Amino acid sequence: MRVIVNSTPLIALALVEKLNLLHQLFDEVIVPQAVYDEVVTYGLGRAGTNTVAQATWITVMTTTAQTTLEPLLLGLDPGEMEVLLLAQELAPDWVIIDERLGRRVAKALRMPTKGTLGILLAAVITGLIDKQEALAATTEMIAGGIRISPRWQNWLKDELEKLEEEPVI
Repeated sequence: MRVIVNSTPLIALALVEKLNLLHQLFDEVIVPQAVYDEVVTYGLGRAGTNTVAQATWITVMTTTAQTTLEPLLLGLDPGEMEVLLLAQELAPDWVIIDERLGRRVAKALRMPTKGTLGILLAAVITGLIDKQEALAATTEMIAGGIRISPRWQNWLKDELEKLEEEPVI
Protein backbone atom coordinates (compact mmCIF):
# COMPACT_ATOMS: atom_id res chain seq x y z
CA MET A 1 0.00 0.00 0.00
CA ARG A 2 1.10 3.52 -0.82
CA VAL A 3 0.44 6.53 1.44
CA ILE A 4 1.17 10.23 1.32
CA VAL A 5 1.79 11.76 4.74
CA ASN A 6 1.43 15.32 6.01
CA SER A 7 3.58 16.92 8.71
CA THR A 8 1.48 16.50 11.87
CA PRO A 9 1.25 12.70 11.64
CA LEU A 10 5.02 12.54 11.04
CA ILE A 11 5.76 14.79 14.01
CA ALA A 12 3.23 13.13 16.32
CA LEU A 13 4.39 9.58 15.58
CA ALA A 14 8.07 10.56 15.84
CA LEU A 15 7.39 12.32 19.14
CA VAL A 16 6.18 9.07 20.69
CA GLU A 17 8.76 6.89 18.93
CA LYS A 18 6.12 5.26 16.71
CA LEU A 19 7.14 6.69 13.32
CA ASN A 20 8.26 3.25 12.21
CA LEU A 21 4.61 2.11 12.29
CA LEU A 22 4.20 3.84 8.92
CA HIS A 23 7.02 1.71 7.50
CA GLN A 24 5.57 -1.45 9.04
CA LEU A 25 2.01 -0.80 7.85
CA PHE A 26 2.67 0.50 4.34
CA ASP A 27 4.86 -0.53 1.41
CA GLU A 28 5.55 3.01 0.28
CA VAL A 29 5.52 6.12 2.47
CA ILE A 30 5.68 9.34 0.46
CA VAL A 31 6.23 12.80 1.90
CA PRO A 32 5.95 15.90 -0.30
CA GLN A 33 9.05 18.10 -0.38
CA ALA A 34 7.21 20.99 1.31
CA VAL A 35 6.20 18.71 4.20
CA TYR A 36 9.72 17.32 4.54
CA ASP A 37 11.13 20.87 4.56
CA GLU A 38 8.55 21.94 7.16
CA VAL A 39 9.43 19.06 9.48
CA VAL A 40 13.16 18.59 8.92
CA THR A 41 14.57 21.88 7.63
CA TYR A 42 12.38 24.52 9.27
CA GLY A 43 11.63 22.34 12.28
CA LEU A 44 15.30 21.83 13.11
CA GLY A 45 15.68 21.12 16.82
CA ARG A 46 12.01 20.33 17.35
CA ALA A 47 10.58 16.99 18.39
CA GLY A 48 10.65 14.40 15.63
CA THR A 49 12.98 16.25 13.30
CA ASN A 50 15.92 13.85 13.57
CA THR A 51 13.71 10.77 13.52
CA VAL A 52 12.04 11.86 10.28
CA ALA A 53 15.38 12.91 8.74
CA GLN A 54 16.89 9.48 9.52
CA ALA A 55 13.94 7.46 8.17
CA THR A 56 15.54 6.14 4.98
CA TRP A 57 12.29 4.40 4.03
CA ILE A 58 10.49 7.73 3.50
CA THR A 59 10.37 8.81 -0.16
CA VAL A 60 10.44 12.57 -0.57
CA MET A 61 8.72 13.71 -3.77
CA THR A 62 7.98 16.98 -5.49
CA THR A 63 4.68 17.42 -7.22
CA THR A 64 4.56 18.55 -10.82
CA ALA A 65 0.93 19.66 -10.52
CA GLN A 66 0.06 23.27 -10.02
CA THR A 67 -3.06 24.58 -8.39
CA THR A 68 -5.09 27.32 -9.98
CA LEU A 69 -6.04 28.58 -6.54
CA GLU A 70 -3.84 30.29 -4.00
CA PRO A 71 -3.47 27.79 -1.11
CA LEU A 72 -4.09 30.56 1.40
CA LEU A 73 -7.49 31.23 -0.20
CA LEU A 74 -8.43 27.70 0.75
CA GLY A 75 -6.84 28.07 4.18
CA LEU A 76 -4.26 25.37 3.48
CA ASP A 77 -0.57 25.66 4.21
CA PRO A 78 1.93 24.79 1.45
CA GLY A 79 2.56 21.31 2.87
CA GLU A 80 -1.12 20.42 2.95
CA MET A 81 -1.55 21.72 -0.58
CA GLU A 82 1.37 19.59 -1.80
CA VAL A 83 -0.06 16.53 -0.05
CA LEU A 84 -3.33 17.00 -1.94
CA LEU A 85 -1.69 17.78 -5.29
CA LEU A 86 0.65 14.80 -5.00
CA ALA A 87 -2.29 12.60 -4.02
CA GLN A 88 -4.12 13.69 -7.17
CA GLU A 89 -1.08 12.70 -9.22
CA LEU A 90 -0.30 9.38 -7.55
CA ALA A 91 -3.71 8.13 -6.33
CA PRO A 92 -2.35 6.62 -3.09
CA ASP A 93 -4.28 4.12 -1.00
CA TRP A 94 -4.42 6.67 1.83
CA VAL A 95 -3.72 10.32 2.51
CA ILE A 96 -2.50 10.60 6.10
CA ILE A 97 -3.53 14.05 7.31
CA ASP A 98 -4.81 15.33 10.65
CA GLU A 99 -5.77 18.94 10.04
CA ARG A 100 -9.53 19.37 9.77
CA LEU A 101 -9.54 21.55 6.65
CA GLY A 102 -7.00 19.38 4.85
CA ARG A 103 -9.11 16.28 5.58
CA ARG A 104 -12.25 18.01 4.37
CA VAL A 105 -10.64 19.05 1.11
CA ALA A 106 -9.18 15.55 0.63
CA LYS A 107 -12.59 13.98 1.23
CA ALA A 108 -14.23 16.46 -1.14
CA LEU A 109 -11.71 15.31 -3.76
CA ARG A 110 -12.70 11.70 -2.94
CA MET A 111 -9.32 10.82 -1.46
CA PRO A 112 -9.26 8.12 1.22
CA THR A 113 -7.96 9.65 4.45
CA LYS A 114 -6.59 8.48 7.75
CA GLY A 115 -5.18 10.42 10.65
CA THR A 116 -2.56 9.71 13.27
CA LEU A 117 -5.06 7.98 15.53
CA GLY A 118 -6.18 5.85 12.59
CA ILE A 119 -2.56 4.73 12.20
CA LEU A 120 -2.45 3.75 15.88
CA LEU A 121 -5.70 1.81 15.48
CA ALA A 122 -4.37 0.02 12.37
CA ALA A 123 -1.22 -0.86 14.32
CA VAL A 124 -3.33 -2.40 17.10
CA ILE A 125 -5.45 -4.34 14.60
CA THR A 126 -2.35 -5.75 12.91
CA GLY A 127 -0.70 -6.60 16.23
CA LEU A 128 2.19 -4.15 15.96
CA ILE A 129 1.23 -2.50 19.25
CA ASP A 130 -1.37 -3.25 21.89
CA LYS A 131 -4.32 -1.18 23.06
CA GLN A 132 -2.46 0.24 26.05
CA GLU A 133 0.45 1.36 23.85
CA ALA A 134 -1.99 3.16 21.54
CA LEU A 135 -3.66 4.96 24.42
CA ALA A 136 -0.31 5.82 26.04
CA ALA A 137 0.98 7.16 22.71
CA THR A 138 -2.09 9.40 22.45
CA THR A 139 -1.57 10.73 25.96
CA GLU A 140 2.12 11.31 25.23
CA MET A 141 1.30 13.15 22.00
CA ILE A 142 -1.03 15.50 23.84
CA ALA A 143 1.58 16.07 26.57
CA GLY A 144 4.08 16.84 23.81
CA GLY A 145 1.88 19.59 22.36
CA ILE A 146 -0.02 17.71 19.67
CA ARG A 147 -3.65 18.85 19.65
CA ILE A 148 -6.10 15.98 19.58
CA SER A 149 -9.72 16.90 20.16
CA PRO A 150 -11.68 15.02 22.82
CA ARG A 151 -13.94 13.79 20.01
CA TRP A 152 -11.04 11.98 18.32
CA GLN A 153 -9.67 10.72 21.63
CA ASN A 154 -13.07 9.20 22.39
CA TRP A 155 -13.26 7.77 18.86
CA LEU A 156 -10.00 5.88 19.38
CA LYS A 157 -11.10 4.58 22.79
CA ASP A 158 -14.42 3.41 21.33
CA GLU A 159 -12.75 1.69 18.40
CA LEU A 160 -10.28 -0.06 20.69
CA GLU A 161 -13.12 -1.24 22.92
CA LYS A 162 -14.95 -2.64 19.88
CA LEU A 163 -11.87 -4.72 19.10
CA GLU A 164 -12.08 -6.34 22.53
CA GLU A 165 -15.75 -7.15 22.02
CA GLU A 166 -15.32 -8.95 18.70
CA PRO A 167 -15.17 -12.73 19.05
CA VAL A 168 -12.00 -14.45 17.96
CA ILE A 169 -12.68 -17.26 15.49
